Amino acid sequence: MTPDDLPAMNLANTAVDALTDRYQRVRGRTETLAAPLSPEDQLAQSMPDASPTKWHRAHTTWFFETFLLVPFLPDYTVYDPDFGYLFNSYYEAVGPRQPRPERGLLTRPSCQTVGAYRAHVDAAMQRLLEGPMTPEIRERVDLGLAHEEQHQELILMDILHLFAQSPLSPAYQAGSVAPRPDPGPQRFHRFAGGLVEIGAEEAGFAFDNERPRHRTYVAPFRLADRLVTNGEWIAFIEAGGYARADLWLSEGWAKVREEGWTAPSYWRPSENGGWTTMTLRGRHPVDPNAPVVHVSYYEAAAYAAWSGRRLPTEAEWEAAATASGVSALRQLYGAAWQWTASAYAAYPGFKPGPGALGEYNGKFMVNQMVLRGGCEATPPDHSRPTYRNFFHPDRRWMFAGVRLADDDRLAEVTAGDPFLDEVVAGLSATPKTLPAKYFYDAEGSRLFEAICELPEYYLTRTETALLRQIAPEIAARIPDGAALLEFGSGASTKTRIVLDAAPQIAVYAPIDISPSALEEAASSLRVDYPALSVAPLVEDFTKALNAPEGARGRPLVGFFPGSTIGNFAPAEAEALLRQARMLLGEGALFIVGADVAKDPEVLIPAYDDAQGVTAAFNRNVLTHINRQLGGTFDPLAFKHKAVWNAEESRIEMHLESVRDQIVMVGDYGFRFAAGETIHTENSYKYRPEAFETIARRAGWTVDQRWISPDPAFAVYALTA
Repeated sequence: MTPDDLPAMNLANTAVDALTDRYQRVRGRTETLAAPLSPEDQLAQSMPDASPTKWHRAHTTWFFETFLLVPFLPDYTVYDPDFGYLFNSYYEAVGPRQPRPERGLLTRPSCQTVGAYRAHVDAAMQRLLEGPMTPEIRERVDLGLAHEEQHQELILMDILHLFAQSPLSPAYQAGSVAPRPDPGPQRFHRFAGGLVEIGAEEAGFAFDNERPRHRTYVAPFRLADRLVTNGEWIAFIEAGGYARADLWLSEGWAKVREEGWTAPSYWRPSENGGWTTMTLRGRHPVDPNAPVVHVSYYEAAAYAAWSGRRLPTEAEWEAAATASGVSALRQLYGAAWQWTASAYAAYPGFKPGPGALGEYNGKFMVNQMVLRGGCEATPPDHSRPTYRNFFHPDRRWMFAGVRLADDDRLAEVTAGDPFLDEVVAGLSATPKTLPAKYFYDAEGSRLFEAICELPEYYLTRTETALLRQIAPEIAARIPDGAALLEFGSGASTKTRIVLDAAPQIAVYAPIDISPSALEEAASSLRVDYPALSVAPLVEDFTKALNAPEGARGRPLVGFFPGSTIGNFAPAEAEALLRQARMLLGEGALFIVGADVAKDPEVLIPAYDDAQGVTAAFNRNVLTHINRQLGGTFDPLAFKHKAVWNAEESRIEMHLESVRDQIVMVGDYGFRFAAGETIHTENSYKYRPEAFETIARRAGWTVDQRWISPDPAFAVYALTA
């Protein structure tokens, strides 16, 4: 429910200038909020922190009577002298008062009498507002109206808590809760920090704790574009978040055990295994897309620790809320108050005002935490960037939620980084995917070389044996002074077979996306083949448009071993072969290795070996993302899976999440349900006729094919 759903909103949206009209509007909204409640509803007090609605109505009226009418309206008659004791909240300078936990015992005065009290004060205030306005009167009226708006929010908070105690789960407002749309992945926006100004300006109304405006230093930081959702919180619950002491502050963990917290306040397990929550419209199923609310500071901090992030400071929150381009930040106001990591304390230069009104905020500046923003119960136009709400860290009955922050530790990741862009696109897809080419950093290349030595992995030894057998035939097709361009070279192991058979090759030009793997292979070849010119090219071979500079002007021979062509779907393989033909040019020779379709009992062990090397290779792509993009993957939280897809004639490799979790990559957050997979690689197994059809469509002529004995593997000589 949003503020616009409340029955009083039609009263609150009228633009008015006159102070009298504003007074009537604010006071009328309080009565409209109380209207759906019976006298019994208005009397009950569900806990010491909450107050009966009848008391809120009377207290806000006492405020105007005590601080405006008595000192400033001549001949004003106090409605009932006893009300000063009954409805004073915490103003020591005004006198003694009814203890806060016992406000629910005030069966007298009745709701009807409180209504008469409000009418009496409103009539007197009308006379005051029609008279001369001194700056002090105007300031006190503004404060009184803002004070009443605070109590309007408290009325809704307190009624929700009261109704949540009832086995009937009554609804304050009729109707069902509309489902929220999927907010999409959480994204973090970068803010430069530096010396920033926070706090309210001198002009205009603000509470005393919002001043003085001052400068403070904020380090570069990042702030989430939206609030944490119920669905993300459920992942925290199911990951054991409420049972892990390592996530919690010491006092928070003590509170978890003392009160038995297992979920946000008002949540209950439902019969179907989900959750329900109490709302102002009664008890309803938890909407996974809605922002989580009714969590304490302790819970917010534990969730932030679990997610690998932190809570923002209030200075960061305000700096972001007032920054240019702030429209990118969603749910700043109207969804939930947002816990910050800042203790509630005075700003530099703060001094409480004189008299009883000086007790308004300053006396509470200890043992509480600051919240920013505004919630669904916050009155319209009451929220602002400088507003400082505050509660004790264990309180949960207010509409408090979570916005995550982080240090700006990813400055090296810039927009347009192809690695980041492709990973984010893949993890945003349904189902999630990752490009297989990012397997091959230095560690990935090392692991792949280890895979090639495994007994289950027939491909390398079969292809290597076949290449040794046919190397003279391949060499006979290579012209003198040629440049050998290897696509996705890795460690260049099989290249040596061709180089040994064809000494007429003058230049070796490996193309690979991994600079470290490329340099390691190139250095080794320079030592072993001193007469050979080595001209590596750091490039995605699927996008290379030009040969390396050292190879230009020479006859070009392409070399693409290892059945890497099988990582591409048939249409993609055709596009790659067409791209290669453009790169190599007319008259070029292209040697391509491709695995042949065979029994799954042979295929699956080749991609899921007993030693777990392939599993480590698969998980290494997550480590690569962590290192290069500042990701927060826990590789051990993902299980390697190899699956034979007979319909597509391919082996699929997947990483399956073993638990519900949230992972950050760059500025993006991705939620994984337990059992959800990332599709990391396909390895198509082509019948020779199928591969040759693809090659011909790409503009190649199949000059020769060689096929090994079982387990069958094919090498093709293609000519342009």
